[in-house]
Amino acid sequence: MSARIGPAHGRPFSVSPVQHGAVTVAHLTGELDPSTVPTLREAVEPLWERADVAAVVLDAAGVTFCDSTGISALIGIRRQSQAAGKRLVLSGVHGTLARFLTITGLRQAFEIHDSVQQAIRAASPGA
Repeated sequence: MSARIGPAHGRPFSVSPVQHGAVTVAHLTGELDPSTVPTLREAVEPLWERADVAAVVLDAAGVTFCDSTGISALIGIRRQSQAAGKRLVLSGVHGTLARFLTITGLRQAFEIHDSVQQAIRAASPGA
């Protein structure tokens, strides 16, 4: 699977999902804020229903900004993954996203890896 979703409402944000076996990596690019959160949800929510997806890696290396709405969306996505019995992993967390997760104490609520490759290895079935 490879599709690019975005930009939303003229804002510079996109989600580019790529399948790696049973792991889907969603490469996030741009600002994650109230005008772009719907694009993230639209791209990720259908993945929980797919039988060929055991885990989703959200690659945040391309995220240039994240506010509280973006954090709230990530919490919602985490809840959806748990309800679906699938694994959610973040990679490339930096900048405002890293600060928000640290300040709010939510960093421990997410499985986070430095690189996409590390996240794929960790999230692959049997790992």
